[in-house]
Amino acid sequence: MMRLISLIFLISQIPMTRAMLVRALCAFRSSLQPGVLCAVLLLSPPVAVGKTAQPAAADPALEVRVMLIAEELRCLVCQNETIAASHAELAVDLRQQIREQLQQGRSSAQILDFMAERYGDFVLYRPPFKTLTALLWIGPFALLLLAASLLLWHLRRRTQQPAAPLSPEDLQRAQQLLGEPGARRQGGRS
Repeated sequence: MMRLISLIFLISQIPMTRAMLVRALCAFRSSLQPGVLCAVLLLSPPVAVGKTAQPAAADPALEVRVMLIAEELRCLVCQNETIAASHAELAVDLRQQIREQLQQGRSSAQILDFMAERYGDFVLYRPPFKTLTALLWIGPFALLLLAASLLLWHLRRRTQQPAAPLSPEDLQRAQQLLGEPGARRQGGRS
């Protein structure tokens, strides 16, 4: 009985869905009796706890401005999404910070500067061109130019090299395959 109480306590402390609970209990089913398994499932608190939906913004114009600024910022958790599209907790917090700063009367540029100062230029989807970010802006074009140069160099080198001469046996075999006159047939077929 003590084992059952400790199992119920442990389950109530771990946030999990009921399906995860059943899988975990099935892993221990060899040591649990069927009645214990049913008791744990019946006595366990509802474990599928979800978040409630965010209430609609009191000021829709403010919410539009928040999302426009959030589209300019990269989610530091997801790294491939804007904070407007991300559902990570950090993105939600950053959107709230933007909302608060807009309510304080700051401009979009001031908010973007604040975020870049706090989190670095990486947070900006379009980082400014400066010495630290020059490679980000020039790098793709430099790699494309390098690849095109290497391709042209390879193609020129290939056309400048003469083809290796054929040995007399290879020449005779080629003439035979092409059916040119002067080639002797071997193997008894005529």
